[in-house]
Amino acid sequence: MTRAERRFPHAPTSVPEARRFAADALAETDADADTVEAVTLMVSELASNCIRHTDSGFEISVTCDDGRVRVEVTDAGDGMPQMRSPAPTDTSGRGLRIVDMLCSAWGVERDGVGKIVWFAVPSGVPSACAGRV
Repeated sequence: MTRAERRFPHAPTSVPEARRFAADALAETDADADTVEAVTLMVSELASNCIRHTDSGFEISVTCDDGRVRVEVTDAGDGMPQMRSPAPTDTSGRGLRIVDMLCSAWGVERDGVGKIVWFAVPSGVPSACAGRV
């Protein structure tokens, strides 16, 4: 099992830094290029939500174990994410839909201060959408 964690400040520059962190964390695993691309996109969406909907920094953990990648994004915000159905002309509101389409499972858990939004994908599989858990 490998695990990497990093804390990010509440700043727009944290979104691309979070993407790089996730890609670097997967570089030493059996995750294929499609999986890395899907994970970094989902990390970008969840990190953007942290910047947009909270006033605090956030933490990302990437765990690779038994052919699966699990990513957790933890923030101190009290709101709970909700999947939206944006109109084609809306400029936002698609993040959780993207996560839902690309992962095998995802969810939200409350922790002591805020929440953890997590997702899982199989690693080393040609498509990150290889099957729902």
